[in-house]
Amino acid sequence: MKIGFTLPQFHRQAFGVARTAEFATAVEEAGAASLWVGDRNLAAVNPVVGYGGQGTTIPEELNPAADPFVLLGVAAAATQRVLLGSHVLIAPLYPPVQLARSLTTIDLMSGGRLLPGFGIGWSPEEYQAAGLDFSRRGARMDELLDALEVLWTRDPAQYEGNHLSVPSHHSPLKPARRPRPPFYLGALSERALGRVARRGDGWLPLCVVPSYVDVESLLAQRSLIDRLAREAGRDPEAIDTVLRVNIDAGTATTQVADTIKRVHERTGIDHFMVDSMYDVETVDGSIAHARNVLGLVAKG
Repeated sequence: MKIGFTLPQFHRQAFGVARTAEFATAVEEAGAASLWVGDRNLAAVNPVVGYGGQGTTIPEELNPAADPFVLLGVAAAATQRVLLGSHVLIAPLYPPVQLARSLTTIDLMSGGRLLPGFGIGWSPEEYQAAGLDFSRRGARMDELLDALEVLWTRDPAQYEGNHLSVPSHHSPLKPARRPRPPFYLGALSERALGRVARRGDGWLPLCVVPSYVDVESLLAQRSLIDRLAREAGRDPEAIDTVLRVNIDAGTATTQVADTIKRVHERTGIDHFMVDSMYDVETVDGSIAHARNVLGLVAKG
């Protein structure tokens, strides 16, 4: 199994962001397979839609949020081996040229270790702040994937869609990963799972230990992806999975490791990213937590 961990980005860990390089180096040396960021442009004071599209509240842990691109760049420079992922960037918020440029730079800095994960988000206020129509975020995502495909594979590059437009321009600087970095997509709804089946190189589901670990739901969602992929003429085996493991406050490390092993045995998922922001407040604590999880999982 491959076990990854989130960089110090949210909650109290965000105030230790100056130690990102130290964290990345220590966790890589401990045996981690990957390092990850999320994305939160803002957490509204009075949200119309709550966390994950449910209710009308957002956890206070998401109020402080460090920049995901900067964190990945620092981690790229500080490490040699680990994959560098985003679970997930709210991709439709970003102009395609700027998104491609940032991710290309990170991929080149890391020697092709980037796993860019994208999602459409759930916060209308984030789209309002970017001057974008929240109701069109799915269509904008589809065009963004098309635009990135062009920007990462052609020179000159140009894209024209209904929602996005990139004029013809010189585009000689390409990612190290060829023909392009993979598209990993977060998805829960049937429509979003269909996008994974048609367009994704990877799927990014999630669970919460111990409050939400629904193995049957994971199996059903993956089955749907596989069926829709075959209907689209794609090989389901070509679509990877990385499961995000959020940890509730006060959860024993042994329970985290046991859950990872149990989910692996039931689903075959072999790459997990562990997010300790709800449970661990400091960078030192997060490093220790990562070492403990790796040690417990390795024991089998």
